[in-house]
Amino acid sequence: MRWKLVLLLLIGHTLCHCAQKENKTEITPTKDYIRPIPGKDEPVAQETLDKGEVLISYNGCYDCHRKEVRSKGPAYSDIAKRYPRKKIYISLLSQKILNGSTGSWGNPVMPPHPNLRPEEASAMATYILSLK
Repeated sequence: MRWKLVLLLLIGHTLCHCAQKENKTEITPTKDYIRPIPGKDEPVAQETLDKGEVLISYNGCYDCHRKEVRSKGPAYSDIAKRYPRKKIYISLLSQKILNGSTGSWGNPVMPPHPNLRPEEASAMATYILSLK
């Protein structure tokens, strides 16, 4: 008789717990995934920024990225918040554009873009880092 009572209590607890899960809306806390790197932006020519913007528009980048909102990949404004516009970071991002990347912004995988020339990837990275 006692085992029946224990079994009923266990079943009741399980049902109650499951019902609470179904009625509860899952709220995941937003993580601050932008860890800014200190440094001042270096000046850049407007022609480079214009070229970068056009290249981004014509190379399918907006399939995974947006300017202000995180999509499959990080928002360009978030990338700009993380990295100062310096030659070293422009070079780093250019290599990520050319060779692909994963892990910097969580689990998304950015495929490589081997059809771009290094100077094109550099213009794209420069444009992205100008979106602060």
